[in-house]
Amino acid sequence: MTGKKTDIKTSLLGSTGERIAAGHLRANGYDIVEKNYRCRYGEIDIIARKGGVIAFVEVKLRGSDQYGRAAEFVDRRKQEKLCKTALQWLAQNGAELNARFDVIEIYGKTGAFGYKVNQINHIENAFDGVY
Repeated sequence: MTGKKTDIKTSLLGSTGERIAAGHLRANGYDIVEKNYRCRYGEIDIIARKGGVIAFVEVKLRGSDQYGRAAEFVDRRKQEKLCKTALQWLAQNGAELNARFDVIEIYGKTGAFGYKVNQINHIENAFDGVY
């Protein structure tokens, strides 16, 4: 099924995942610099900073790893888009920081009282950012 109902559900789940990931990052000493940065190349879910490192974070929310780890869905094409988008952000912000690409996997399920998180995996340096 495609259409507005599915798009709204996907968007709400995406926002939920990003909110959970941002909370996880803050709890681990990161400052959230920006969320949902968009440019002509694509979108970065979260841009976070810790010390002299800027992390461009892709958030993946899944019910389970039955069909593969969530990070596996950040394929080569998605990585290329993230790299181009990150370069654009760095050019606009003049950041002289060490940059890396992280993936945050969130596993859980939607219930009557919201989203119940079962597991969060923060994968630092999830892929090489040179293309």
